[in-house]
Amino acid sequence: MSYQKIKKRTYEILEKGHENDDWSKRVDIFIIILILLNILAVILESVQWLKSDYETVFANIEKFSIAFFSIEYLLRIWSITEQEKYASPFTGRLKYMFSFYSMVDLAAVIPAYIPLLITVDARVLRGIRILRLFRILKLSRYNKAFSQIQYVLKSAKEELVISLCGVLTLLVIASCLMYFIEHDVQPEAFSSIPATMWWGVATLTTVGYGDVYPITAIGKLIGGIMAILGVGLFALPAGILANGFGQAIAKSQELEKQDKWSQEHELTCKNCGQKIHK
Repeated sequence: MSYQKIKKRTYEILEKGHENDDWSKRVDIFIIILILLNILAVILESVQWLKSDYETVFANIEKFSIAFFSIEYLLRIWSITEQEKYASPFTGRLKYMFSFYSMVDLAAVIPAYIPLLITVDARVLRGIRILRLFRILKLSRYNKAFSQIQYVLKSAKEELVISLCGVLTLLVIASCLMYFIEHDVQPEAFSSIPATMWWGVATLTTVGYGDVYPITAIGKLIGGIMAILGVGLFALPAGILANGFGQAIAKSQELEKQDKWSQEHELTCKNCGQKIHK
């Protein structure tokens, strides 16, 4: 088999499995199982007696995963030129390396190499190990739901930014007002505007932990107004996302119907052998 055919076949296997490609499907299933096994290992490793009794098992899972995901990442960069928009040997691969899926693949392996390159203390090392949870994002390549979430966030990004700006503006105004009103009577609870923002976040999200709350009449009035406004403001992004998901699902169903219709009405020309559609 020639170099070009090997590269093309590697690309086909690593990409999401096609209906008639058994090897691609098997690789997809194996990667999904390995990702889920990694997430399970990270969770179970936090239980001290499990970590001490099965430390070798956890270490072997991590070593195998790092080796496999590293090879997968390199093979994807090598074979990505088979995709038309990344066809250029240098700029195409460079462009792909900064794409979403490539960054996710890199995040899945880079935490394991950081301690080998630089010296880190135990606390930083624990934080690096937690980064292994980013491997769950690799499922976005194989799960339709992740693709729809990405599509919705991309299509509604302007509306979400506007609503976020509104929430942040209200948070700053509410925190500043509450600080000047409550600081003299509660200097410890409302010690500064940044500290008061904790109250603002808890109030605007209607969580209300009760650890910080106003005691003056004006403070209670402002707190009540902010709680009511918070319900409305936080309903905005929820409505935007719900509408976006509705549109994404409707579009997906329409495309599936079109694909099904095309398959049912697919014919082959008797003269040239090419596929034609009614």
